[in-house]
Amino acid sequence: MASSDETSIVWLRDDLRLDDNPALIGAATLGLPLTVVYVLDEESEGIRPLGGATRWWLHHSLAALAAGLEAKGQRLILRRGPAEDVIQQLATETNARHLFWNRRYGLPERTVDANVKAWAGDNGIKASSYQANLLFEPWTVRTGAGGPYKVFTPFWRACLANGDVRDPLQAPHALPAPVEHAAMPPRDDLKDWQLLPSSPDWSGGLAEAWEPGEEGARHRLGEFLDGPSEEYGTGRNIPGVEGTSRLSPHLRFGEVSPFRVWRQIRRRFPHEIPADVAIFRSELGWREFCWHLLYTNPDLATRNYRPDFDRFGWETPAIDELAAWQQGRTGYPFVDAGMRQLWQTGWMHNRVRMAAASFLVKNLLADWRIGEQWFWDTLVDADAASNPANWQWVAGSGADASPYYRIFNPVTQSKKFDAGGQYLRRYLPELAGLDAKAIHEPWKAGVELTGYPEPLVDLPESRERALAAYQRLKDN
Repeated sequence: MASSDETSIVWLRDDLRLDDNPALIGAATLGLPLTVVYVLDEESEGIRPLGGATRWWLHHSLAALAAGLEAKGQRLILRRGPAEDVIQQLATETNARHLFWNRRYGLPERTVDANVKAWAGDNGIKASSYQANLLFEPWTVRTGAGGPYKVFTPFWRACLANGDVRDPLQAPHALPAPVEHAAMPPRDDLKDWQLLPSSPDWSGGLAEAWEPGEEGARHRLGEFLDGPSEEYGTGRNIPGVEGTSRLSPHLRFGEVSPFRVWRQIRRRFPHEIPADVAIFRSELGWREFCWHLLYTNPDLATRNYRPDFDRFGWETPAIDELAAWQQGRTGYPFVDAGMRQLWQTGWMHNRVRMAAASFLVKNLLADWRIGEQWFWDTLVDADAASNPANWQWVAGSGADASPYYRIFNPVTQSKKFDAGGQYLRRYLPELAGLDAKAIHEPWKAGVELTGYPEPLVDLPESRERALAAYQRLKDN
């Protein structure tokens, strides 16, 4: 029997939702006075500080979560500092005898959680953790030899062979009351965290493009399933149309669970999953694969997955070359439109991401870590697993990597996937007056363009240079 003055704590991290939140539901079932806390931890060893775009998203996601909790009679406590210290202090302040959280999979985060769990056990506190943000936890999917998968297709086949995933849990109708007002722990003011940009405020395009929070995730999922999902196989490659789900930042912050996405697909297509929707589900699988890679390779963002790439001859790009890539001024419209979309909206279409990344690491021969860091700072969906795994895929240094000879030609990609130039005109106003043929290679247009640069490098020459570098690595 619990003592009348005992309380519980739910510690939220990348699970900023009420729906299908096993930790929150577990605490609600227990019924003790409850403290719901989010800790901004940028100090624990190995924890990677958020980039600018994800800080913007986090601010608005926390504000939305706080409002959702208040509607249930609860409140969100915000604390900042090393999570291990903060949670221990909060548990002492509130006389907590139960801790609830949803599991994390990065090594620094797992280390913090293990330390908190050990401290809790030593102090008579029961710590309960749950599966919430991955359909298949890393230790549950192994090869026949017992090791981790290194290739996506057999990995995903093994996941699907495990059987259907669990049903998502409904958000609790009500939550236990918070601790009594007199004992209410102090909390930070969200504004004091200064997550939003100030001078200059570059976030106007982000605010126009996104609705952070659980409600925004619900809208996005519904619009996708009712709209472009059945043409996803084609639409996902056309950047000029709304052919993708754009769920990635909502999944990254846990505003929607992958279990809810999975179940909504089943509900929308109860008899047979269309082939294009199955392709979308495999993209959820790629997200899972990236997290499985990070689980067994915790330094995925800083070290080559394939050690032989430690000998690769990356070149340090000139300052003006790197700035041209970052600012969308390479002279290749497909790359430039993508980089400007990234800066304006905090997101880039995946087809264009591959071309922009390939241009940096292959046409400029820049180390993939330079691009990974830039995307980490500018993407609203910058994910600790997917971001480095995808960059290493393009570079050829990762698991199940793109073949070294695959160098995305931005002109070919542009003509194939944005034939009419709709996407290019949206982000490159300097080229808006060119026709559908000339816009892909404006240096051949025969007209003077105001403000748009000449190509930064020659594509055939830079391609041959990259192939030679990769061949030297292969020969050695």
